[in-house]
Amino acid sequence: MTSLRPTPVALALGLAFAGTALAQPAAPNTDTALTLGQVVVSSSASGPLEARRLLTSVDILPGERIENQVAQNNWELFGQVPGVMLTQFGQGTTSGKFSMRAFNGEGEINAVKLLIDGVPSNSNDGNMPYIDLAPRVDIDAIEVVRGTNDARYGLHNIAGNANIATRSGGNYLLGRASYGSFNATDLQLAAGIEKDGLAQNYAVAVQRTDGYRDHSEAQGASFSGKWFFTPQGGTSRFGLIARHYTASAEEAGYLTRSQRSLNPDQSPAHNATDEDRRQVSQFALQGESELGGQLFWNGQVYLNNLDDHRFVKFSAGASQQERIVLETHTGASTSLTWRGGQTAIGRISVMGGFDAEHQENRSQRYNTISQVRQSQTRNQSFEFNTQGAFVQAEWKPIPALTLVPAWRIDSINGSYTNQLNGLSYPVNAYGTIEQPKLSAIYAFSPAWSVYGNWGRSFQVGVGTASYKVNQSNDLAPSINEGAELGVKFRPAGWLDGRVAVWRQTASNEARRRLNDPSNDSENIGQTRRQGLDLQLNARPTARLGLWMSAAYQDSEILKADAASVATTGKEIDHVPHLLYNLGADYQASDALRLSAWVNGQSSYYLERSNTSGKFGNFAHLNLSAGYRFTPAVSAEVLVRNLFDRYSEYVWWDGAQSLHAPGTPRSVFGTLAVRF
Repeated sequence: MTSLRPTPVALALGLAFAGTALAQPAAPNTDTALTLGQVVVSSSASGPLEARRLLTSVDILPGERIENQVAQNNWELFGQVPGVMLTQFGQGTTSGKFSMRAFNGEGEINAVKLLIDGVPSNSNDGNMPYIDLAPRVDIDAIEVVRGTNDARYGLHNIAGNANIATRSGGNYLLGRASYGSFNATDLQLAAGIEKDGLAQNYAVAVQRTDGYRDHSEAQGASFSGKWFFTPQGGTSRFGLIARHYTASAEEAGYLTRSQRSLNPDQSPAHNATDEDRRQVSQFALQGESELGGQLFWNGQVYLNNLDDHRFVKFSAGASQQERIVLETHTGASTSLTWRGGQTAIGRISVMGGFDAEHQENRSQRYNTISQVRQSQTRNQSFEFNTQGAFVQAEWKPIPALTLVPAWRIDSINGSYTNQLNGLSYPVNAYGTIEQPKLSAIYAFSPAWSVYGNWGRSFQVGVGTASYKVNQSNDLAPSINEGAELGVKFRPAGWLDGRVAVWRQTASNEARRRLNDPSNDSENIGQTRRQGLDLQLNARPTARLGLWMSAAYQDSEILKADAASVATTGKEIDHVPHLLYNLGADYQASDALRLSAWVNGQSSYYLERSNTSGKFGNFAHLNLSAGYRFTPAVSAEVLVRNLFDRYSEYVWWDGAQSLHAPGTPRSVFGTLAVRF
């Protein structure tokens, strides 16, 4: 692939295109968002900045593409989003994860900021144990922002962010009951009550499954409640959000290559007592208000709590570990948006904000035999605090051209205590982490627009690596510099799409050592990730909808750390070159809907020397049929992996490959009611 230089080249090219056509009339079709499976018209700009107004690759997964899915965990829903990779561990509550922009899902570098209704929802290490807090029947949309130019968020916003938006307001009653392969049961209920300015939204979900492998039974339950009040006049809204999720699951463990070939459904004897119990909670107070005709405010305070207790044995020769994670995060954020309207130099809006988060974390580990403690290998407590502020302007000198300069700064402080020896350490003095950003879009016509962006995001250590435990000098943050050039097109009312080329480099990337008793990290060095994304939505007839996406991505270690010089020029592990989705939805009659889609990926290397073989490629065909008996009652049949194609997640433990077989062919039936 032709490389993009690690400078604002994408933006420069976009402006060059714009400069050749300023005399051409163009409608102000100046957002870059695509709604999957739909051909949509851009929304108008009002109120606070929305994800769809960001001038980068933004994808919106609407509720109708979510409610028909049968999923044990919410991370599976992201498999429909272009350019997003799913990693299926298949280990109890550590079931899987999504990632993007050529960052893998191993948990070594967690590069996606997760939010639920705008509430930050990552654990300290950037993982996503909170993702199942939102019952699926309550999800209204999923918004995925890829790239480095979104100034709204700092920590973990390395490759982009994802927001799960749930239902708000309305009067409704929804119920869904699903049953299918492996004795999987899923019961969900949601209700909305809105009257006299008070909107109440409730949702509950209960799930269980025997699992597709031996020793993989799992069950979970979640509750979500939202209470929002709109005073008379309708220019403000204030409310409370409360969510809780609890789960327990057996872990089938990883198989050697020979075990996998002999019987992929088995669970080795050494995993007989492996399991996990997890509880997560989230509470938030949110408010927003129109302060006059041009000024808009929103803000929130929130509390996240994680309690995770896991027993895991990775191979027959390793010790079983008891892993305890206790985290409490409290935070607040606020922003102001001023929409100045038309001025002598064009239409101008300015948005600025501040956010802060305080973390109190505890991490403990023991070597165990059949869940009986033998020795303690970790007992850490640490505070980790972040503060960030941003400002960005949206300037439209002419209706067809939008320029968005932005600036974000973040700072970090905290302290760490090793409870095994009583020693305490300060956080690395990362200083003020500055992140300039610049974006532009020009609409040649209502059908064609070109956009470019450039920006910086950052990575700092997590766990022990955030603190001066193993060195006397302060570590610097790793700066990620990204650039993108894209074209969004809608040549006909029934067809829209987007093509984008992007590149992201990191100055001194580090990754967590996942099985390290000290909870530390190691340096990778300077890295480069780049890719080409293609997306299309089409509705050639009133009854037929077609959609496809393909992402080619490439990764390289440009200059390895001194401890691993031999990896210079090698690919980053677990990064397939190709990700793809394509499908069709056909409304056979007013009552019957049929869908078919294929999702797949190419293979990846298991470690950074690229010498242990390539694994992980797959292609699965899925089918579904939905029938609406009455306006209130409908049924759905879903078949995943129709041809029962084998897939697996594979990792390297330093001596051998370890395999987690993916889900075989499975069939689910769902009955839904809506009032």
